Amino acid sequence: MNPSRPYLRVDIDKIFIQVKAVMHQEAVIRGNGNAQYRDCYTGKILNGGDPYDYEHIYGSEWVHTTYKHLLTDPQIALVVNCQENVGVTLRKINQSKGKTNPEIWFANDINIRNNDIDINWAMGNIQKAKKAIEKMVKELSR
Repeated sequence: MNPSRPYLRVDIDKIFIQVKAVMHQEAVIRGNGNAQYRDCYTGKILNGGDPYDYEHIYGSEWVHTTYKHLLTDPQIALVVNCQENVGVTLRKINQSKGKTNPEIWFANDINIRNNDIDINWAMGNIQKAKKAIEKMVKELSR
């Protein structure tokens, strides 16, 4: 394992496509034929046709940079795409947050106000994602 290897999304994207497909199937069932999600940052209901994106709460590049000294790229792909780290949010929020660590992005009151974030809901999801990532890293790096 080369801890100085570059960030590549190949393995991550393969799993992300599968995760999104499963999430979409579940959302269609939940919405009785129309995809229905709960935004991972605002808590609002999003329906098929709304401008939403599937979102890595902790971005794939951040996970890669943080754990590449411990994990292989296929292992990192599993961690990035764990159920707790993939959510759905409005496209404008996803684009605004970009690759920023969510703890830093959500610490900015302007981001909260401009995007109508439910900070308790968002931080709950961020904490779940972080805990799941740390648990998986611990298990995979044994």
